[in-house]
Amino acid sequence: MRTHCSGLGWALPVFLFAALLLTGCTTLKPREPAYQEQGMASWYGPGFHGKTTSNKEVYDMYDMTAAHRTLPFGTHVMVTNLLNGRSVTVRINDRGPFVKDRIIDLSYAAALQLDMLGPGVVKVRVEVLPEMSPDPAAQKFSVQVGSFTLKSNAAALQDSLKERYTGAYISRFRTSRQTYYRVRIKAESMADARSLARRLQEEGYTVMVLEEQ
Repeated sequence: MRTHCSGLGWALPVFLFAALLLTGCTTLKPREPAYQEQGMASWYGPGFHGKTTSNKEVYDMYDMTAAHRTLPFGTHVMVTNLLNGRSVTVRINDRGPFVKDRIIDLSYAAALQLDMLGPGVVKVRVEVLPEMSPDPAAQKFSVQVGSFTLKSNAAALQDSLKERYTGAYISRFRTSRQTYYRVRIKAESMADARSLARRLQEEGYTVMVLEEQ
């Protein structure tokens, strides 16, 4: 917290001088970020360059983007390397990382700016920039509990989940080579999706929070 006191020059009018004496110093409180977290960050590059991201964009390792498990696509975040204080702003356009204890996966360009290419994994702070991000109230979310190539397996999981959760459904995703049947549960909000994901993880499921397209 910083405290800012205006200088009191003799050129100030008497009434303004008196007002400043009465009010004293103005306390400036830093604005709290909409969402922040600390944890380990990694980066991904050449092996994924040119491939499709989770939000259907083409991944460009030279763009300032990142993958996050839960933040809505289009969210802009400031990522600070806690080892050297360097910061970058990136846009979330992919899902991941799917490695335990990592909270964000940065593009090559972002990792270069943070000077983390060599270490590969560093501790960072992630802060959402609400003025550059979509309105969370307009977003729709779901929690993916499983993905199968056999529809019968997906149906069995859906039936099991229906006993404890409402809104379980199967989403079909077709590629040029394969059709996937993804079992998901609808969520009312991001907070609801995160709470639902935690409950499912406690039951032993490997889950992923998704923004509905």
